[in-house]
Amino acid sequence: MKIVIAGATGLIGKALTKKLIDNGEDVIIFSRNIAKSKELIPNAKDHIEWRINSSTNPQVIDALKDADTVINLAGENVLSRRWTKKHKENIYNSRVKGTRKLTEAILKSNNPLKTFISASAVGIYGSRDSETFEDSETGNDFLANVVKDWESASSGLEKFNTRRVHLRIGIVLSTEEGALKKLLLPFKLFVGGPLGSGKQWFPWIHIDDVVELFLYSIYNSSVEGAVNTASPNPLRMKEFCKVLGKTMKRPSIFNVPSLALKILFGEGGDVLLMGAKVLPKRAADFGYKFKFENAEKALEDLLNK
Repeated sequence: MKIVIAGATGLIGKALTKKLIDNGEDVIIFSRNIAKSKELIPNAKDHIEWRINSSTNPQVIDALKDADTVINLAGENVLSRRWTKKHKENIYNSRVKGTRKLTEAILKSNNPLKTFISASAVGIYGSRDSETFEDSETGNDFLANVVKDWESASSGLEKFNTRRVHLRIGIVLSTEEGALKKLLLPFKLFVGGPLGSGKQWFPWIHIDDVVELFLYSIYNSSVEGAVNTASPNPLRMKEFCKVLGKTMKRPSIFNVPSLALKILFGEGGDVLLMGAKVLPKRAADFGYKFKFENAEKALEDLLNK
């Protein structure tokens, strides 16, 4: 199978690409940074420069002509810096405009693509306490609107009857990068604890389950539409930090004040202070079995590697 991946040099992309190459698939990488891509993923079949204005690049079009599956993982890190007007534009454009341009390139290739799988986010639901499924009402804050536009940006592929999957990814647990890595240092120094009140929902998922859900979506043609990519057992932030503290044999008593997060990230601080009780109903309906349903088991696995 020929699989094109845009944005493969991030946490999920690196792990997913390795699995696909190990499975014997021909993987083509679209990347803004070819040197970095070749360094991180040396066994890919090819590396092609991809930017938002690259939809007419002949190399891009040629690579898409006989692709079976396109996977879209590209997107600016939401919490890489304070939410200035410019950073919010980058968050939006890297996802929405980038997906539109990738869709345009697929259409220009005249390849009736079988499968298009895109990263999405549980941020589409905003903040809520009630159980949240794929058909639940969406939020209306900045991030929710970004995700809604992100998912609709590939709608042009309906022309080819392409199977489209949007994996609404929760908070990915990995010691390499992301939320867990940021929490580890204060816990190691005995000053760990939840962010803000700790009452917000924390829809976590082990990196291995994220990768497996991508693979499951590639190889199972029944998977289609939005799929919540989060553990079946979400916890509130305070509960998660207690489990983390127990696993690390450290206390979890030092809350990070909400004001500090607001000062550091501006409006983006809300991403850390709000959450939804997201449940993966459709993943279960499609027959996916989670490797890590329990936060304690997930953390033990990650911290003992």
